[in-house]
Amino acid sequence: MAVCGSRFLHRMLCLVILWGLIVLAVFHLRGHEVEGPDVGSTSNSVNSRLLLQKVGDPRTPHTEATASTSQSPLSAAHLLLELEPSIDKSPSFSEAMIVEEVQKKLPSLPIVYWNRHKDRPMFYKNESCAKFPSIFDLEFNNIYWQNLHTTNGTFQLFGAYYDVRKTSKIGPAVRILGMINRIEPTIKTYCQFWFESQKEPVFMKVMEYKYIWYRKWGNYKQGIYQPYLIACQIPQQYQKFVPASVSIVEKPCDTATNNLRVVYNKPEKKKKFAVCVKGLDFLHEDLSVRLVEWIELLGILGADKVFFYELQVHSNISKVLQYYQKLDRVDVTPLTLPGGQPNVPGFQHMYLVKKWNNKRQNELIPYNDCLYKNLYAFEYIALLDIDEVIMPVNTMSWQELMDIVLPKARAAKNDTQASYNVRNVYFLDDLIEVHGFFKDIPRYMHMLQHVYRSKNFTKPNQYVKCFHNPERALTLHNHFPLACLGGACSSYSIETTDAQLQHYRADCVRTLKKSCVEFRQNTVVDTTIWKFKEKLIMRTTDTLKKLGFFGSRDVRAHIKSDTVK
Repeated sequence: MAVCGSRFLHRMLCLVILWGLIVLAVFHLRGHEVEGPDVGSTSNSVNSRLLLQKVGDPRTPHTEATASTSQSPLSAAHLLLELEPSIDKSPSFSEAMIVEEVQKKLPSLPIVYWNRHKDRPMFYKNESCAKFPSIFDLEFNNIYWQNLHTTNGTFQLFGAYYDVRKTSKIGPAVRILGMINRIEPTIKTYCQFWFESQKEPVFMKVMEYKYIWYRKWGNYKQGIYQPYLIACQIPQQYQKFVPASVSIVEKPCDTATNNLRVVYNKPEKKKKFAVCVKGLDFLHEDLSVRLVEWIELLGILGADKVFFYELQVHSNISKVLQYYQKLDRVDVTPLTLPGGQPNVPGFQHMYLVKKWNNKRQNELIPYNDCLYKNLYAFEYIALLDIDEVIMPVNTMSWQELMDIVLPKARAAKNDTQASYNVRNVYFLDDLIEVHGFFKDIPRYMHMLQHVYRSKNFTKPNQYVKCFHNPERALTLHNHFPLACLGGACSSYSIETTDAQLQHYRADCVRTLKKSCVEFRQNTVVDTTIWKFKEKLIMRTTDTLKKLGFFGSRDVRAHIKSDTVK
C-alpha cells in the first residue's frame, strides 16, 4: 500500500509541474502578442484573430492594449475590414441600351422598330385583324428561329431580305429564308408587311417556296425540316419603300407569331470579295493557329471580310474570332439548329456526324443568309471551308486573277456568268512524310509546310468552289449556285493554269475513297503558296504573339535566328 501511495504522489507531482509549465508558456505567448513589433512570423495569425476580435467585437474593451502598443496592428486590422471586392459598378442599362444590345445579338428581330411604335395602335381596320405582334408574343425556337404553325406543316424562319436586283423578274420583293417540315408545301400563306410610316399592314400572298436542295440527294421526306427561300412581292404602290418587318401567316387577319426585320444592307460603294463560312463545329478541336494562318492568307489574297457562322467552337478559336472582329476583318453570327434538332454541345456534333444529309441541309441556311446579307455590298462572294483556299497560280491576288478570267469568260459566253468555279486538288496531311518539315518555315504554318499535293485534280464541276456573282445568284449550295436570276446558272470553269482550290485535309472526302488511293500514289511538289511566305509568316506570327500563343518569348528573334541557320 505504501508503494502504491508513493507512486500516486509521484504522478500528481509530475502533473502539477506540467500544468505549471503550460501556464507559464501561455502567459509568455500573450506577452509577445501585446508587444506587437517584435512578434515572430508564427504568431501573426493568432495576433490577427485577436485584433479582429478587439476591433470588430463591441464587447471587447479598448483598454486591453495601450495606444502605443496596438497602433500598428490596429491599422492592419482596419485595412482588412476596409477591403472591398472588385465588381462591375457600371450603371444599369437603360431600356434603349438594352434594345440596342438585343438588336446586335438577334439581328432578325425588329426590336428597334417595335420599340419606336410599341405604344401606337397598329392593325388592319380593327384590333381583331392583323394586329402588329408584340415581340413578347412571338414564338421563338432555339434562340434565332421564329415559328409559324399551319394546318399543314411548321415553318422555322431565320431571316428576311429586301431584293431589288435588276435581274429579278418579280420586281421588288422580300425573300424569307427558313426551313419547313414539308416537301413541296401546298399550304397557302401570306406576308404581312409593316412599313415605317404605316399604321396598317400590307398583305401579299406568298408567291413561291423555292426548294434549296435536290431530291436525288436524299432526305426527301415529309416531317424532316427542308431548306426553303420564300418569296413575297411588294405591292405596286409600295415598291418605293423598304418594309421595316414582315410576318408570315396562314390567313391575312391572323395575329402573327413571327416578325422578321427586313435586311437591306446597301453601302455607298461595293467592296470586292466576301468569304462565307458555314457553322463552325469544332468544340474539341483547337484549330486556332491554323485559323489565323488561313484568315491572314485570305487577307493577303484580297478578301475584304470573312463571315463566319458559329455552332460550337473551342475557346481558343473564340479568342481568334473575337480578335479579328475587333479589327472588323471578320463577322461572327451565332447559329443553332432549328426544330427538334439537338443544340447541346458535344451531342450536336455527334448528330451532325451521323445525320449527314441533315447536316448538309442545315448548312444551306448560313450560306444563303450570308449571300442575302451581302447582296449589295460585294462584287463576289465565295463559300469556303477553313481548310481550303482559292489560290491564284500566276497572279498575286484574287482581283488580278479575275482581271485575267473575266475576258476569257466573256469570250466563252456573251453574258454575265452566275459564278466562276475553281477545281479542287488535295494537299493531304500525311504527304509531308515525303520531305519532313522545312527548316526555314515555322512548323505551325500548316499550309506553308504542306506543299506536296496529288498530281490530278478532282473531275471538272465536282467539289469545286466558286466566286459567285450576287447579281445573279438566287440560292447557293456549298459547291455551286442552285438557282439563278436572269436565266440558267452558267458557271465559268477557271483554268487550272490560272487558279486552283488548294484543299488541306487528312483524307479525301468519303465519296472519293477509291480515287484517294490514286491521289496519294501520284503526287507533285507545288510551292505556289510560297510566293506569300515571308508576308504570311510575319502576319501569322505577329497575330499569334498578340493573342498570347507564345507566352513571353521573343518570336521575331527566334524566327530570324532560325532563318540564319
